[in-house]
Order: sequence, then structure tokens, then C-alpha cells
Amino acid sequence: FLVDDNFIGNTTRVKELLRELVQWRERTGSQMGFFTEASVNLADDPELLELMARAGFKRVFVGIETSVASSLQECHKVQNTGRDLAQSVRTIQQAGMEVMGGFIVGFDNDPPDVFQQQYEFIQRTGIVTAMVGLLTALPQTRLHQRLQREGRLLADSNGDNTAAVLNFVPRLDRQFLIKGYRQLMHTLYEPRSYYRRILTFLAEHYPQGPKMKLSWTDFKAFLKSLWVMGVWHGGRRAFWRFLTTVLVFHPRQVTAAMTLAIYGYHFRRVAAGL
Repeated sequence: FLVDDNFIGNTTRVKELLRELVQWRERTGSQMGFFTEASVNLADDPELLELMARAGFKRVFVGIETSVASSLQECHKVQNTGRDLAQSVRTIQQAGMEVMGGFIVGFDNDPPDVFQQQYEFIQRTGIVTAMVGLLTALPQTRLHQRLQREGRLLADSNGDNTAAVLNFVPRLDRQFLIKGYRQLMHTLYEPRSYYRRILTFLAEHYPQGPKMKLSWTDFKAFLKSLWVMGVWHGGRRAFWRFLTTVLVFHPRQVTAAMTLAIYGYHFRRVAAGL
């Protein structure tokens, strides 16, 4: 994981780094994959996308926040406005990288149907790993200062971005927001919705670079996952329909599909605890 809030902040320097990484991979035959964070305007630079894929980047976290235009303006997410966010996500995924999306609900400009809007956007774009959180006012931010001036700040953040807790007085009803957030998380990660997103992702994802070799440990993990998700778990019917579809239509991406399915099992447990 290359830790950087925005890996592409300086495109000139990052392209220099990527060219070196490409040469290193070619020289050593390394199959190491990388994961980082970047802004959505990564989709605007074909050369950068190609270099990242060739350098071994498999996943990128993108702060999409919301598909509600007025809420994007509210949080000053300038690079996300005035563009087709769904197409930007597809462009990155078609270049060979999985987009992991960060989403927020609870902005002052969020409409009552924000949860449905977020759900539909996430499903439509095939963002398998959708990290959704309630808006939190962090200390020393413009949001924190504004809410403090307006007398709406209740407490400082506890640092848990998956907690169903609001530390300020929202415009929408507080309990409505918390209930809607929990329902959104449960719906996103219930088996049918989750597996449908994986299939959407696989249909639009064009893997780049050499395939990773699987070890005996990986194979044992695969067999165990078949037992847990295909026999023991309540979503087993949805799992077998999903796996059959993958084998028929995406046989070259079975490893990626199973990896994401295993992630989903974990995410469902997290969502159930909200």
C-alpha cells in the first residue's frame, strides 16, 4: 500500500516514479501488486492510467463522497463536480484497477432520498468495496468551525468512521439519517446486491499485467471459502448463482471474483454490527 492521500497530486513526479516501477517489474519479473489513494481526475489522464496499470497498481481508493451535486459543492470537492462520476469510475476500472469508493451521507444539502441515490450509483458503477460513512465534523476543519459557529456541534469525533454516530445536529432528522445509513449498509452488503456489483465490475474491468501465481495455501483458502459461503452461510443460493455466472462469463477472473466474494463475507459482518 503506497500511503498518500492523493498519489497523483504531482503528476510529473508520479509518472517518473511509475516509469521506474515498470522497469523494475520488467527487470525482476515481480508480481507484486500495489494499492493507493487518488482523486477521481485520475480518469482524465490516459498515460497515467496506463503507467499505473503497467507498474502493478491493482486497486485505488477514490473519495467520491456523493453523487448529489449540491453536496459536493458544500464539501468543496471541486474535482468531483462538473463531470460524469460514473463514467470516471468506469474509465479507471477499464484501465485495470479496481475502484474502492469512499461515500458520505449527512451533508446539509442531502435530500431525503440520498440513501437510494447512493445505493443506485454504487450498484450502477460496480464499486464492489463501497466505504460509506456518516458525515463527521473533525477538529480544525472548516466544517467543524462552521458547525461550532452555528451552535450545531455536539462532540468531537471518536475516530470510528463506521460508527452510526453523528457528532453534530444535521439538517435531516437525526434518527432518520442513522436509520437510513444502517439500512444502506445492510442493503449494499446483502449477498444479492454485493454479488451483482462484482459481476458489474468484472464486466467492465480489463486486468493488466501478469497473473499472480496461486499457492497451496491459496487453494486451501479457496476450498474453505466454498464451504463457508456455499454451504454454511445463509446467502449460499446467491453465492452459487454468482459463481456459476463467473465461471460461464468471466472464467479468466475467477480468482478476482472469489477474492471479492471473501471480502464481502467480512463486510457483511461489519454491516451487521452497525
